Amino acid sequence: MTTIDFAVAAETALPLPSASVDLVHARGVLGRRPDPIAVLTEFSRVLRPGGTLAVATPDWGRVRLRPRTANVDAALRGWYQLHRRAGGDPYAGRRVDEWARRAGFRDIRSHTRYVDDYDYRGLARDVEADLAGAVRTPDGVVDQQLASAARSAWMWVRGGPGDVSRCWVETIAVR
Repeated sequence: MTTIDFAVAAETALPLPSASVDLVHARGVLGRRPDPIAVLTEFSRVLRPGGTLAVATPDWGRVRLRPRTANVDAALRGWYQLHRRAGGDPYAGRRVDEWARRAGFRDIRSHTRYVDDYDYRGLARDVEADLAGAVRTPDGVVDQQLASAARSAWMWVRGGPGDVSRCWVETIAVR
């Protein structure tokens, strides 16, 4: 008999006893956290010896966009800067193997998969909204670099249709 339970919690403080689960799965988490090794260490803590880690992490540096114009590139550079300022890593997918090793995992296997899971214009709108919301600092000063990126995103949104394939790095490892 198999039992499956799902829990939602802060990824660095899981409400589970040590060595109590067989599988930890996380998608899109590591690139958004300031300390992904701490997250992976917590995942390792709750896994039983021999338990499986399964994570999928995007690598925005390898995203495929068509058309890829100067405005698209400028908007993405600003958006990546926002991710880094928030403590994330837009290129996290390429570092997961290293992080998993440092967190004590073994038998680490990764592969990349390109997925058409984001609409081109939808991505443009999301990037534009994020940049527009960050152009002014809390004290009201305009961040010129982000303002320039926001203008590029505005142009991207108003451009024609296109295609986007995100690069996901899918990693399996053993505790």
